[in-house]
Order: sequence, then C-alpha cells, then structure tokens
Amino acid sequence: MDKKLTLSLDKTIIDNAKNYAKSNNISLSKLIESYLTTLTKRKSNSAEITPLVESLSGVISLDKDFDVKDAYADYLIEKYK
Repeated sequence: MDKKLTLSLDKTIIDNAKNYAKSNNISLSKLIESYLTTLTKRKSNSAEITPLVESLSGVISLDKDFDVKDAYADYLIEKYK
C-alpha cells in the first residue's frame, strides 16, 4: 500500500532529482523509493553471517608471510609444465 510522504529539500536538489528521473523515465517517487530500498537492504544484509560461513571461519591457517599471488603463480607453472 502506497502512502504519502512530505519531504523538505533544497530546491536545487529537487530540480536535479526531477531532471534525473525524467531523463531515466522514472517517477521521482519511484526513484526515491528505489534508493531507500537499496539503502535499507544493504544495512540489514551486511551484518548477517550464515551458519555455514561461521562454521568455516578459522578452518585454514596461513603463515603471516604467505603470498597468495606467488602461490597461484607457482600453481600455474606446475600445471602448465
């Protein structure tokens, strides 16, 4: 269910947002709704760690001087000998 919302913004921001929405064939309401949806989804999903990922945490221990790029290069050299 859509509900009305009144916002107070700088006139320049409103004009720029209207121009952007018009040039992208979207209403200003949908533009703001999309932005707020993206903004709120990002925060709620970023802190969530699944049980599988949590169970894998700490499974591999590497030396402090381990260089991933060197190890991968060595692997490729061996693979294509």
